[in-house]
Amino acid sequence: MNVLASTISLTVDDVAASSRFFTEHFGFTEQMAAEGFVSLGHETAKVAIVLLQAGIEVLPENLRQQRASGVIVAFTVENLEVEEKRLRDEGVEITLPLREEPWGERLFMVTDPNGVPVELVEWVQQ
Repeated sequence: MNVLASTISLTVDDVAASSRFFTEHFGFTEQMAAEGFVSLGHETAKVAIVLLQAGIEVLPENLRQQRASGVIVAFTVENLEVEEKRLRDEGVEITLPLREEPWGERLFMVTDPNGVPVELVEWVQQ
């Protein structure tokens, strides 16, 4: 298999709110949009984000009312403390404070307006 791209598709109640969150705070840009749908891309990220309105008919019927749940969107970044400060300065609530795990992962979390957790990660060389 030759995977050409990766996309996370999230079903949310307020597509515009999540779109603003990812564009304003994480540098994504709107690539395509229609009623109940936004596709976001990023200059350096190796993943795109698609936001779908809950209930939208393009989804199979059994998925239409499901929301992004149990999913964490994670971005590996450099200068984790700088990113944490920048997001705080922009008024984003830090929902999981900066910490380091025993296996070498440093991280913190924020949450988008639809409740989607976004984790920023930096790996420590052991």
